[in-house]
Formats: sequence, C-alpha cells, structure tokens
Amino acid sequence: MARYRGPQVKLSRREGVALTDKCQKYLDRRNYPPGEHGRRRIRQSEYLLQLREKQKTRRFYGVLEKQFRRYYARASRQPGITGENLLRLLEMRLDNVVYRLGFAATRRQARQLVNHGHFRVNGKRVDIPSYQVRADDIVTVKPHSNAEGVIRAASELVAVVAPWLQADHDALNGKVLKAPDRTEIDTPVQEQLIVELYSK
Repeated sequence: MARYRGPQVKLSRREGVALTDKCQKYLDRRNYPPGEHGRRRIRQSEYLLQLREKQKTRRFYGVLEKQFRRYYARASRQPGITGENLLRLLEMRLDNVVYRLGFAATRRQARQLVNHGHFRVNGKRVDIPSYQVRADDIVTVKPHSNAEGVIRAASELVAVVAPWLQADHDALNGKVLKAPDRTEIDTPVQEQLIVELYSK
C-alpha cells in the first residue's frame, strides 16, 4: 500500500503543527508552509479550514485518504457524536496504542514495529497496524524479539501513559482499560470541522 515516506518536517510546516516532537524546533525557525509560495498570504475560507483540519488529522495518525473515509463512514454509523467516534476509532488502532503505551518513540516507528510482527494481542501475533484493539486487550512484545532494545529505549523516554491504558515497561506489556473519552485524547484537532467537511 502507498505510504508517505518523505520528511515529516515538511508535513508539519504545511499543517502549522508539529506532528512529532522533533519537528518543533524546525517549526520555530520556519513557521510558514513549504514551497515557493509558502510565505504569501492565503485567503482563509471555511472549506480551507475544514480541509486542513482533515489533512492534519490524517497525517497525525498516518492514514491514507480512502482509509480515513472508511473510518468516517464507520464513525457516522455508530451511536453518539460522529467526530468523537472518529477520533476514538483512530486512537484504538494497534500502532497508535503501541505509541501511546510508550513502546515506540513515534507513530511511524510503532507502525513499523507492528508490521514486522514484534507485538502480540492477547497472545496472538498481529502484524496489521490498523488492527482495532478493544477494552481488556493485552498488548505484549514478542518473546526474544530482536527489537527489544529499541522498545526499551523508547519506553524510557515516556513520562506518562494515556489514562485509558495501563503499561508495565519492565515486563514490556500493556492493557487497554477502556475506549478513550474525548477529554483523554490530546491530539490537537477540531473534529467538528471534519464532520462539516464530509457532511457537504
């Protein structure tokens, strides 16, 4: 499947938000969009704001357009607020859960580790980054994994784990306590703008 493998800094500058911690210092230096016409003034329209919010959300979670549309369609069918349902579905992806547990430094790294089969969910090997975890699922690192050093190094950088997760960094395992509420999701997006965009 196609995947963006270019510099994250360029995407961060495009969206005006640091997609990873490393991008922040570059944003401080050049806080305008990349490209020849990056410094010119852009006429802000309602559609532009909605589109940029959708693109920002997609890039935070590393999801392609078609996949994102499917997430939105699924969220709109669920009971409750569509925007919150969408963010909940994105947060419950296995690669994001691995990142939130602190077993990877970035979502990109989490995606690669999952893809290479270094994690198990309830004892079963799962190598699909978009796998939807559920409440009470237990995520563990494969025994004798050759990526254990990388995972331990990433876990040392983590100060706090998301409140809807429980992590044991010594044993390298974690548990999903429940689906996250909107207040527990710290991704800086305005989901209502995405709903307005897709509702047209």
